[in-house]
Amino acid sequence: LSQFAGKKNVLLLFFPLAFTRVCTKELCSIRDNIDRYRSPDTEVLGISVDSTYTLAKYREEQQYNFPLLSDFNKSVSRLYDSIYASFGEMDMQGVSKRAAFVIDKQGIVQYAEVLESAADEPDFVAIDRILAALP
Repeated sequence: LSQFAGKKNVLLLFFPLAFTRVCTKELCSIRDNIDRYRSPDTEVLGISVDSTYTLAKYREEQQYNFPLLSDFNKSVSRLYDSIYASFGEMDMQGVSKRAAFVIDKQGIVQYAEVLESAADEPDFVAIDRILAALP
């Protein structure tokens, strides 16, 4: 995020796992409406605990037009308090929660939504409103 400080606002989207139904639906919606979220003043970043290799394949297959970042070591997910202790029927440990953060050019979080249910999606109407109000 430091590379955007003073230059761009950031929409940071945590998602649990690549290639899953809800994650693909959410990220494809962003892809298909990218002009709504990315602008000269705003960058969109997706982030999950998947490996860089998995995310590269996912991005290629889905033709995402924004970067997908790997938090394989789970440090960023923990920093944003966006991590499940236990996830799904397989009891997977340390999967990112679905979450959305809008961070302004000064590095101040202007919007934060961390969802407990991976089946839910962030409130993109509220995100639109916040992004529209930022310089």
